[in-house]
Amino acid sequence: MSTRSTPSATAEPGASDGAGSSQPIGAYGLLADCNTAALVDRHGSIDWLCLPRYDSPAVFARILDREAGHWSIRPVGGFTTTRQFLPGTLVLETTFATDDGAVRLTDALVFAEGQRGHELGRDAPRELVRLVEGVSGRLELAMELVPRPEYGLVQPLFRRTEYGGRTFGGPNQIAVRAGTEVDIEDSALRATFELAEGERAGFAMRWIPLDGGGAEPAAPEDVVRRIEDTVDGWRSWEAEHDIYVGPHHELVRLSSRVLKGLTYRPTGAIVAAPTTSLPETVGGERNWDYRYSWIRDASLTLEALYIGACSDEAGEFVSFMTSSAGGGSSLQIMYGIGGEHDLSERELPHLRGWRDSAPVRVGNGAWNQTQLDVYGELLNTLHLYREQLGELHPEIQLFIAELADTAARRWSERGSGLWEMRGEPRHHLSGKVLCWTALDRAVKLAPKLGVHARTEAWAEERDRLREEILQRGWSEKRQAYSQSFDSDELDGAALLMPLVGFLPADDPRMRSTIEVIARELTEDGLVLRYANDEGLNADGLTGEEGTFVICSFWLVSCLALAGEIERAEQLFDRLVGYANDLGLLAEEVDTASGELLGNFPQAFSHIGLINAAWRLDQARAASGESASEVA
Repeated sequence: MSTRSTPSATAEPGASDGAGSSQPIGAYGLLADCNTAALVDRHGSIDWLCLPRYDSPAVFARILDREAGHWSIRPVGGFTTTRQFLPGTLVLETTFATDDGAVRLTDALVFAEGQRGHELGRDAPRELVRLVEGVSGRLELAMELVPRPEYGLVQPLFRRTEYGGRTFGGPNQIAVRAGTEVDIEDSALRATFELAEGERAGFAMRWIPLDGGGAEPAAPEDVVRRIEDTVDGWRSWEAEHDIYVGPHHELVRLSSRVLKGLTYRPTGAIVAAPTTSLPETVGGERNWDYRYSWIRDASLTLEALYIGACSDEAGEFVSFMTSSAGGGSSLQIMYGIGGEHDLSERELPHLRGWRDSAPVRVGNGAWNQTQLDVYGELLNTLHLYREQLGELHPEIQLFIAELADTAARRWSERGSGLWEMRGEPRHHLSGKVLCWTALDRAVKLAPKLGVHARTEAWAEERDRLREEILQRGWSEKRQAYSQSFDSDELDGAALLMPLVGFLPADDPRMRSTIEVIARELTEDGLVLRYANDEGLNADGLTGEEGTFVICSFWLVSCLALAGEIERAEQLFDRLVGYANDLGLLAEEVDTASGELLGNFPQAFSHIGLINAAWRLDQARAASGESASEVA
């Protein structure tokens, strides 16, 4: 499936400016500059933007509360919209059509001028530009910019300037330059203007550092040039990194750009998603802040980029993780994107949440959990990139050895599991399998580790752990590998076993596990992480959640590895069909409504897409089926 149709969205005359926290999560498009990200809805409203970086307090947060700030540009009256990313970019183009004509809105978080390739995101100007162009006829448009810093808590002092306006006071000040006359009232900048075919109006908004310094936003007449330069920057990165050539090329290219967009260039950290508290079920409490760098998510992101884009980001991520952790024995499951350790969680009671799904949280209490899977995820990535990393610095050699030693010492402990359950710790199978992965990859990396290699000890512990998993991880009752040792509960994470090389997918027990999960842990064919029945999977939370997109892609991969290519392809096509009109995926899918749920866009989901596409290609090649037969 290499192309997608783009459905229209319609706004009726007199409709409110966007739907804010009530419209679908899938209504949004992504802008990113490898420092922060914005979400733009189909009505031309930017309803989420944190400045100056992903985890900063939001300036626009209407996706979480109608009063929490936005920036909209749209025709006055009813219209229909179509939209697309400009090819090879995360620059968003939205076309509004009415009975009187059409206009085109182009939005971008711009890079530093002239930036290309691997340098994207360095010294980012933290500037968002918007260009409106008349396509046909003559239209009246309305612009409304309502900054509400500190997640909507602050109504700033907003003064008119010669070129537009700027806010004063507080840590998140902005300056705006507008290509039309503006008015300021109630801490909002507004304008109504008309455009005929061939006419343009440019707008730029820039974050102002606390010292008040920095450059001014782009002049309206320079907005076109800044967008063109950012388009060239994105395309230069893709031209240098685009290596996947299979039948799902366009989907993989887009997912690779999304993953690149979620990379924090100053440190090399990778965020799990650019948002917080978009819920896993409407009205529920499973609302988490994903604007941090999980070892799990970031490691898997680099694996996916290796397939889809031959990433140069691995060295920077390894450096970030080494310096953040300060040693393998003290490895946390996640860090702030600047390397912060303390990510203490708190609630923002002034925000209603998306569709009243409270609480809204910032920070993430999982930061101090024990998760044994992190050692395997990180060492697997280091092994994958062993050639690109070249000669390992002595600090990296020691770091790898400490990771392996810690996995060997701690694999017998209980933990919170891959899914960060907030109930009682268990002997989660996923943690054990990934400790095995850590030791297996450490043995393979040993020739690069010099005096720090402990090859025989690691191999001995790896083999002992394998036998423990095979004996205690198997449920005779379910005829499947279970969620934790000596239990009968199912977990989608068991699908990782063939993907990390622990067992082949056609091993009888593994094959049975795949089928049991496909039959008993799915909703409408999509995989759940685990069942939420009372008394089972005590995750410390109430309510349900949607089907988990990456688990469903893991099932695609397992089916492909087991030789069920046609079945795997059908599930792959169903999954990508849940993406929004721009091809973006959230964390979960509500199969009853077809809506996307959870933080958005989710790195995990796009990782799953890339890896599943690649494994489908490998399976077809192994069967003698050419890619052209399914393209």
